[in-house]
Amino acid sequence: MQETGVRNLSNGSETFGFKNLKALYWNQNEPALYEHSLTRNETCLAAGGALVAETGSHTGRSPKDKFVVLDDETRDTVWWDNNAKMTKGQFDLLLGDFLAHAEGRELFAQDLFGGADPVHRLPVRVYTEYAWHSLFIRNLLLRPEVADLAGFVPEMTIVDLPSFRADPARHGCRSETVIACDLTRKIVLIGGTSYAGEMKKSVFTMLNHLLPAKGIMSMHCSANVGDKGDTAVFFGLSGTGKTTLSADPERTLIGDDEHGWSETGVFNFEGGCYAKTIKLSAEAEPEIYSTTQRFGTVLENVVLDQNRVPDFDDGSKTENTRAAYPIHFISNASASGCAPIPKTIIMLTADAFGVMPPLARLTPAQAMYHFLSGYTAKVAGTEKGVTEPQATFSTCFGAPFLPRHPSEYGNLLKKLIAEHNVDCWLVNTGWTGGAYGTGERMPIKATRTLLQAALSGALEGSEFRTDPNFGFEVPVNVPGVDPVILTPRETWDDKTAYDLQASKLVQMFVDNFEDFERHVDTTVLSAAPSLRTAAE
Repeated sequence: MQETGVRNLSNGSETFGFKNLKALYWNQNEPALYEHSLTRNETCLAAGGALVAETGSHTGRSPKDKFVVLDDETRDTVWWDNNAKMTKGQFDLLLGDFLAHAEGRELFAQDLFGGADPVHRLPVRVYTEYAWHSLFIRNLLLRPEVADLAGFVPEMTIVDLPSFRADPARHGCRSETVIACDLTRKIVLIGGTSYAGEMKKSVFTMLNHLLPAKGIMSMHCSANVGDKGDTAVFFGLSGTGKTTLSADPERTLIGDDEHGWSETGVFNFEGGCYAKTIKLSAEAEPEIYSTTQRFGTVLENVVLDQNRVPDFDDGSKTENTRAAYPIHFISNASASGCAPIPKTIIMLTADAFGVMPPLARLTPAQAMYHFLSGYTAKVAGTEKGVTEPQATFSTCFGAPFLPRHPSEYGNLLKKLIAEHNVDCWLVNTGWTGGAYGTGERMPIKATRTLLQAALSGALEGSEFRTDPNFGFEVPVNVPGVDPVILTPRETWDDKTAYDLQASKLVQMFVDNFEDFERHVDTTVLSAAPSLRTAAE
């Protein structure tokens, strides 16, 4: 039995190979972890009760420092064009050095599950150097019932030591920061970074490796469900609106970031949410905002004013400020984390070029094309050196977390869409009336109205036009929405400038898809945009 409490390991006893630890704090709850993190000066307390942590130089993930062990099992199953290799010998050296580095230290352990479906869930044990990291992962994964803890046997182990510094020459990595994944032994080692999101994405990576082999679709998406069992999933990269749009007071939230699609339906991989908080307001996103004022929430890199009130408009530390909270902090969240087979798929993009319509209906072939493309755009100021909009293509809306080739996920999704006759839509939450810097961000009220129309079936029988750039269908009129906004070209003062921008974006799509052409059939290839019809 892995009981809650403290284990003194200074006598040389072992847990996962750890020796001579000063102490191991096991499955501790929020009050205990608050006390540890505050007395150890890891964090500070915000007005409202949230715990506030700074992650130092790493204010986001470090994808270039992530490595996968090459062995007999992964040699032919891992997409090596997307995953950096590490030998088993290098990983073993790294593991030994992690264990040596931990000697004499206090560690925190949590026994948790990745996956709400009892049949397909992954038992995960997470060892952390920081108390606030233990609270973070306790918020983000699923907490076992007391009865489950009694016989808990981990299949996956994460060791998270921010103070560890890797040696590239010795460990086969790139820098002093390392995220090393042994998919066969199901061990992940994280060192040299305090960014807590690396832990949750390591579990996602592992599930992305394990589940497709069982015929289960793993998805970087949010999900919610209506009172008629009409499940919707929302694919999208960071900043496109996955968390915001799935937090709908009229629908039950399943989860905001990672899900599986099994033979029985959709299930959340997580037990919490990791919401971006930059520009967060109580008016626009009341449910998410309320979680930032609660005991138990962890705020990352959020600036506090002189009264310790969070200033969500201040991005001086990073634009990637975050709140990590258990999903039950959202009043209409699902207790089970499970829902029926999806009725609707929404693919989100934040098009900073101002070209894409705010809503478009996709055929199954178009859905696979846009799933494999995974398009959104970065805007000026969000990253060093970004001075104008830049297209970003992250296949399957989550390339950094895909051990397998994208075609495996794409073909599985296409099969499920066909089997269950799922409606597919593309929603642009980006810019209208011009590109970033000239136009304006798509009004959130219009996006919500369009989304509601798509989810409710209100658009069945409506008039649609064919978009000349991408070939998908766009509604001509939607009640409550200015019809002009539905035709992007009409929102631009300079129509010639729009045509040039559209041609530029179409070419980016065509160039990006070259790597996938030999992995898809002719119907998907025919869903590609065409330069010949790019201008109206």
